[in-house]
Amino acid sequence: MKKIIYIISVLSLFGCAKEEAIPVIVDFDFEVFNNDFSIPVQVVFFNKTEGGEEYEWTFEGGTPSRSVNRNPGVIQYDQKGVYTIELTATNEDGSRDTRIEEIQIDDAVIVDFEINNSIDNFSPATYTLQNKSFGADTFLWNFEGGTPTTSTDQNPEEVIFTEPGDHIVTLQVSNGRETYEQQKTITVAPFLVSDFDFEVAFEDDDFQIPARIQFKNNSISDTSYQWSFEGVSTSMSTEENPEVIFTQEGVQTISLTVSNGKETKTVSKQIEFFKNTNLRELKDVRFGINTAHTTNAVGSFYSIEDRKIYTAEEITADIEKRTDLVFFGLSDMFNRNRFVSPDALSGTTFDELINPKKTIFINSQELCSCSASLTVTEFDTMNDDILLESLIIEETPGGLQDFDDTVVPRIILFKTQEGKNGAIKVKDFVRDGQNSYILTDIKIQKENR
Repeated sequence: MKKIIYIISVLSLFGCAKEEAIPVIVDFDFEVFNNDFSIPVQVVFFNKTEGGEEYEWTFEGGTPSRSVNRNPGVIQYDQKGVYTIELTATNEDGSRDTRIEEIQIDDAVIVDFEINNSIDNFSPATYTLQNKSFGADTFLWNFEGGTPTTSTDQNPEEVIFTEPGDHIVTLQVSNGRETYEQQKTITVAPFLVSDFDFEVAFEDDDFQIPARIQFKNNSISDTSYQWSFEGVSTSMSTEENPEVIFTQEGVQTISLTVSNGKETKTVSKQIEFFKNTNLRELKDVRFGINTAHTTNAVGSFYSIEDRKIYTAEEITADIEKRTDLVFFGLSDMFNRNRFVSPDALSGTTFDELINPKKTIFINSQELCSCSASLTVTEFDTMNDDILLESLIIEETPGGLQDFDDTVVPRIILFKTQEGKNGAIKVKDFVRDGQNSYILTDIKIQKENR
């Protein structure tokens, strides 16, 4: 009887039990890509809801604006503003829960600025700055080497730089959550320096008047120039690199004054000019024997205009036309030597020239049977062309005779096609096998009077 009563009691207890519904608790997190809240903004959401089975997301201002997925993926915001995110979750027991959050989307932050030179970049150089940034509300400027050195103004006042060289300008902007920075460089020109150099014309490199000089302005940070010259017909010039002909002897002063609108500097230099002797002096000219010339060791062809000796491989059609002196040495024994006219090479081992010059030579004064005569002493003491001008240099069979090395030094006289008289002093016969040569000095009139 007791067992029956117990069973009835248990059945009565279970018959009164009631099923309870599972509650829904909504929760979610989100993460902004790169923590960048400036549009466009991409946000990924993480659903942390408990007890939910169906979900409804609403993204105000977002794309997409709605989702029924548990995790909706990436939502993009393209406009500034404060937007709500709403998530509602339900389950089959009828439980329901909703959570609403806000997200603030900021304008895009762009940092940019322009630097404008007020006048020029010569020290002291003044610059203005135009802030072209947007999306920011605080600004921090840094001016390396400038006055002022910093500013928090959106568009600062003028900035002055005095030290030459590169200076970095930095702008840092922020919207309170993000900070961006941009740098630009300005260059202040070096301090003004006045300087110049000069080069004398090749034909006037003995500085005998008249002498043509080319000046080169080497000044730094200059915009205008004023030259003054002594010893010339026109004493002033505003050209940057003038060419001037000096016509007065003595020490002449040249001054250059330069300016850049802020500074003015002057430099002066002196050049000494000499009396025109009408005499060109050429020292230590080497004439090779025929093998030295043909093997291109020491040339035998000389141009007075170029003041240069040429070897066989250097001879061109133009050089042929400018050749005045040709030396023919038969061998390193120096027993047969002579200077020959460029138009009379048929009796040598040299090739004949096209359109050659005619030069008259007296190789042997002792055999020439002519009035022209010049001693070694007269050659050495000659400091103008008066003695050369007085010589009557004529071509004779005796004067064209070969010479050997028994007389040292030896004087050879010549007259160029242009009518200039000259003399060659053979100072030495240098034996070096096929590369043997004679060592000479030459004096010749600059102009035919």
